[in-house]
Amino acid sequence: MTVLITGATGNIGSLVVERLLSRGQRPRVFVRDEAKARQRFGDRVEIVIGDLSDAASLESAMEGVDQLFLVSTGPQLQAYDEAAARVARHQGVERLVKLSSYDVRLNLGSGVLHATGEAAIRASGINFVFVQPAGFMTNVLGWATEIRGEGAVHSCTGEGRIAFIHPRDIAEVATTVLLTDAYDGASLPITGREPLSFAEMAAKIGAVIGRQVSFQAVSEEEAGERWMKKGEDPRWVTEVDLPIWRAIREGRLAEVTDNVERVTGSPPIIFEEWVRENRGAFG
Repeated sequence: MTVLITGATGNIGSLVVERLLSRGQRPRVFVRDEAKARQRFGDRVEIVIGDLSDAASLESAMEGVDQLFLVSTGPQLQAYDEAAARVARHQGVERLVKLSSYDVRLNLGSGVLHATGEAAIRASGINFVFVQPAGFMTNVLGWATEIRGEGAVHSCTGEGRIAFIHPRDIAEVATTVLLTDAYDGASLPITGREPLSFAEMAAKIGAVIGRQVSFQAVSEEEAGERWMKKGEDPRWVTEVDLPIWRAIREGRLAEVTDNVERVTGSPPIIFEEWVRENRGAFG
């Protein structure tokens, strides 16, 4: 079996590559930077250079491919997904697994873009699985500077809760559905084990690092300004971050699904474990 991974040096793609390797596969990785991929994976993978916006490189990358793991981002996401699905169908790829977003279900934030990508893939006629994770636990690294400097997390999410998910759980689900036809045609919303408020997560971080971390409620305007000062694109703050924070505050992202355990056989990793793994980031 030949499995092609896009975004192979990224947060989730690299974890999927490692899991495929551990299961005896030698995946093909589709990357812009050969040196970065070689440093990450050595000779354990087949490297193809290209870009989702380059039809010729897509055609070459997908020759002889059985399964495709598609990671696409940015304002051109729909075009990327449409092109990847079209080429995959033409090349006889059996299954396309797209890393989508839980936010598709509420049509908010980045889910608006992913919904258009999903629609393009459906329209292509290829077999697909949409893996739709909730917010990543790694998003919490964005709090690190204020925790180290102020001992606090500032947000406009109020008492609302969300079940952030560990990237390893996302990768386990993606790898499993790549290697079976049991989930063809499925949309799989996946979450962490329990919904937590930002105040509860701040307290759990404090417990791990051994000092108090408080939660400070702020307005949407201040929350947005704080993230822009951290380097977040203003348009992304307006169109993605603020709608998601509002949905959390309104209780619309507190759902927990059982799909991680149903697909992988193991329950999701708890938030405290992720914090212990990353405690150095918080001082």
